[in-house]
Amino acid sequence: MASRISSFWNLHKFSILLVLASLLFYTSFAYELVRTDFIKLISLFFALFFLTFKLIQFEKWNFSFLLISGILFRLIFLMVEPNLSQDFYRFIWDGELVLSGMNPYLQTPDAIMENGQILLANASELHNGMGSLSARNFSNYPPLNQLLFAISAFLGGKSIMGSLIAMRSIIIMADIGIYYFGKKLLRHLNRSPHLIFWYFLNPLVIIELTGNLHFEGVMLFFFVWGLCFLTTNKSLFAAIVFACSISVKLVPLMFLPLFISYFGFRKSIKFYSALGLITLLGILPFYSPELFSNYTNTVGLWFSNFEFNAGLYNIIKQIAINFDVKPWEIIKTYGKLIPFIIIGFVLALTFLRDNKKLSVLISSMLWTLALYYFLSSTVHPWYIIFLVGLTVFTDYRFPLAWSLAIILSYSAYANPEFKENPGFLLIEYLIVFGFMAYEIYKLKGKKLLIRKN
Repeated sequence: MASRISSFWNLHKFSILLVLASLLFYTSFAYELVRTDFIKLISLFFALFFLTFKLIQFEKWNFSFLLISGILFRLIFLMVEPNLSQDFYRFIWDGELVLSGMNPYLQTPDAIMENGQILLANASELHNGMGSLSARNFSNYPPLNQLLFAISAFLGGKSIMGSLIAMRSIIIMADIGIYYFGKKLLRHLNRSPHLIFWYFLNPLVIIELTGNLHFEGVMLFFFVWGLCFLTTNKSLFAAIVFACSISVKLVPLMFLPLFISYFGFRKSIKFYSALGLITLLGILPFYSPELFSNYTNTVGLWFSNFEFNAGLYNIIKQIAINFDVKPWEIIKTYGKLIPFIIIGFVLALTFLRDNKKLSVLISSMLWTLALYYFLSSTVHPWYIIFLVGLTVFTDYRFPLAWSLAIILSYSAYANPEFKENPGFLLIEYLIVFGFMAYEIYKLKGKKLLIRKN
């Protein structure tokens, strides 16, 4: 036994030291970091990214070693409150609301607190913690996400920490599922299965999902599972799990037109019918005449009211301001145009590109989502995790560069007035667009963005 341990140490001592260093950095990130300490935040994050790069480089064929390492990194965060996001208060609030038999889409937290008739566990702490912006708006989380919140609140036993542990357990299991199905999908696409570790060990993924309790990973789990069903021509099962993905986060909705060219018209009708039926069944428990107006109005705020870490939008805004256009007028008009631009782009990819191969279909999804985030007025760091998940199945790597550079957006929290630093935003998007331009040039002649065979 001792000789086996000695032999393992001699073979993997540098990698073990990298894992130990990463565990120390993640511990510091989870238990000691205050989000206003921007220098410490980016120092830890960049160090973790470098350690991850070296770890994958040294052990990329040692799947068990990297899998266990990724799980250990996540377990560091298991029993600590998120320090970069307060969204978890709203998650628990919605979960407690569902458990009490209330519809989270019909009353705002402010209205419930003013009414005073509904007693939720830890109501005051949750209401104060979620912040005024969330408290005055209806929930914008889809039905399956609400179910996961309710399960977490139930397992938490009216304890905030208990609910956090339950949510983290769900998110960690989803990431392990992404590892499992992602590896299978990579093999089907004739790509190296070790590429999945660029998702599984990515510091942004670990910190924003397990650490800050965002559910993009659960959405991505169902989505990657659905892609695996496509590899075995099980379109009905694919439709079911794609519907689950949409019912966690709405993002996959923008990919739906692409399946017309993947399946063909007749088969796509069956696919859309099954997907639509499952989605509607998920909505039924929450249905009310006010549901859709409340939900769409809340989701619409992200298009027409909020600004954070925007790319092309900031350029357009500065140009418009020079022509004396008011900033609040710009975002409302701009927000109305974005859906039409994305729909036009998706339809172009649907009918001008050959998406019959799964690899091409995934590439079309990647470019659709990338364009949406390039144009969006709000790009929180956890948003691009879906891009990181998709990119490992394609020839492109610019989302990985973005997963490093996007940490610069947290500079806004270092400012008492929550004011973004234009210099950091410029650096972030120069890295992303520069890397993307290089990859497009490098792949020119091999892969065209829009092509029809």
